[in-house]
Amino acid sequence: MSTPMEITTYTIDASGRTLGRVASEAASALLGKRSVQFAKNKALPMKVVIENASKLYLPSRRTKGKVYTRYSGYPGGLYSTTMEEMLAKKGVAEVVKKTVDGMIPRNKLRAPRMKNLIVKA
Repeated sequence: MSTPMEITTYTIDASGRTLGRVASEAASALLGKRSVQFAKNKALPMKVVIENASKLYLPSRRTKGKVYTRYSGYPGGLYSTTMEEMLAKKGVAEVVKKTVDGMIPRNKLRAPRMKNLIVKA
């Protein structure tokens, strides 16, 4: 009988770093690539904590130029929001979560993996 794996915590300091580099490091850790018990078909008990998210380096060209779109499924239901608007409304934590979410494969393990992401501003 196998023993349950203990939860490991991987901490990333985001101060002075770009969004994409922090997000790709977090996505890699969430996938379990940094663990010895890595398996493609399992969501490992790996908590990823991103600290100092408010100190991320976000150039104005990126915040004004990056556009998030979503579609409701109805005619005329295409909504778009710039990163600048999202930062004002929901904060930097939501932008980081959305960026990491885009780097996780779209399968059944996506939701349980994303639950292990903690972003501290």
